[in-house]
Amino acid sequence: MSEDLIIVQNLIYEIRGQKVMLDFDLARLYSVSTGALNQAVKRNIERFPADFMFQLTGEEVQNMMSQFVISSKRKTSAPPFAFTEQGVAMLASVLKSPIAVAASISIMRAFVQVRQYLLTSASMTTELKELRAKVDLLAMQQEENLGAVNDLSEDVRQDIDNLYLAIGELSSRMEEKKHEPRRKIGFQQNMED
Repeated sequence: MSEDLIIVQNLIYEIRGQKVMLDFDLARLYSVSTGALNQAVKRNIERFPADFMFQLTGEEVQNMMSQFVISSKRKTSAPPFAFTEQGVAMLASVLKSPIAVAASISIMRAFVQVRQYLLTSASMTTELKELRAKVDLLAMQQEENLGAVNDLSEDVRQDIDNLYLAIGELSSRMEEKKHEPRRKIGFQQNMED
């Protein structure tokens, strides 16, 4: 990607949900004054409907100034114009100098690159959402498995406790039986007859 393309991409902003370039940035790229650019637009205003160009509101200007996009030392008090991709393409037909043609080509390439980036990032965002959903599902399954293991552990622990109790009972019975007299083993004849 050329350095010019990167410079132009950095001059594309999102305002009112649209990717636009501001008149003073375009004027600098076209090597004309902002006043000359705006004058050419006003002379051909029929070529710039509202979806090609709009003027920023005072609030939008303040927002852009707070982000250092628009210098607070601007010489004009009029809010700048914002040009959409179609408006920039139309500017090329209004400003016919060789510099304007070259700048328009670079600007169109930059808009295409931005659009491709947005499409790529949108598909990546979708993939990330899918991965996040899978991770959440795995985490939920893991919690269920751990709960089942805990339940099983509780059951096993209870069984072991029961075994110890049974062994303890058997041990105590054996102790009791140890002290009882044992019967002799083997055949015993009863002598009373």
